[in-house]
Amino acid sequence: MTKTAWVFPGQGSQEIGMSADLLKLPVGKEKFTLAEKILGWSVSEVCQSNEEKLSRTLYTQPCLYVVETILADLMRQKGHQPAVVAGHSLGEYAALYAAGVFDFETGLRLVKRRAELMDNASGGQMVALIGFDRQQLELQIQYGQDVVLANDNTDAQVVISGKPAAVEGLLAKIKVKRAVKLNVSGAFHSPLMTAAANEFQQFLKSTRFSDAKVFVLSNAEPSPTTSAATLKQRLGQQMTRGVRWREICLQLPQEGVEKVVEIGPGKVLTGLIKRNCPDLELENVSTPAQVPN
Repeated sequence: MTKTAWVFPGQGSQEIGMSADLLKLPVGKEKFTLAEKILGWSVSEVCQSNEEKLSRTLYTQPCLYVVETILADLMRQKGHQPAVVAGHSLGEYAALYAAGVFDFETGLRLVKRRAELMDNASGGQMVALIGFDRQQLELQIQYGQDVVLANDNTDAQVVISGKPAAVEGLLAKIKVKRAVKLNVSGAFHSPLMTAAANEFQQFLKSTRFSDAKVFVLSNAEPSPTTSAATLKQRLGQQMTRGVRWREICLQLPQEGVEKVVEIGPGKVLTGLIKRNCPDLELENVSTPAQVPN
């Protein structure tokens, strides 16, 4: 039997209409109804018709979590099971749900609070870099101040995060083929999120985690674990630490994984995995029709 990993994308993968086919299914209707009670607004309405809202952190994160967890439910209904799970930033919450660490409602309440805190963040900047000298970049970050590696996606594609002046200063010192400023309110996955992370930590403390049923590779520490206490600790570190996605990808073959299924809208993660581990079999499930029988 092929050893499979499920991975879940984060903010930036959302797209209008991503919930349409899920609304027709019993499990989808049930989750959308429960989500509206918890959030106070309709995920399906935002996903279907409001691009401006869907691109705002406050709404993006809950919408992605709801859509991805429903797709995970559909995978299980068809008898599919992962051996390992991982998620990119917000996607880690869907991964923890898929691993049985918490139920749908618990995860959504965590995501709701996270989205509120991150949406209120300000004073930071994030820039995606494509094509650069990695050693040069790492040296500038190591000896500089107020800028960090927020997303380490591949050897040639990362995101830096920090104070705007520090980010601009770093960009002036390195050669980059392409630099793209991200449309976000704050310096996510950096120490500038410490105040928000501390507030979230208080909320997280009172949340019950169970041991995972399968191995989880966390953003803050990509070594496999099923320990509830360890997973909670790592999730608490996620807001202020970088997403170590490149290392997560490289860990998959070490765990004997042969196939990776990206569960959620878009194909961002499978694209990154292909660059990091070209020998892995890749599959995307973004709609019910794509769930294998």
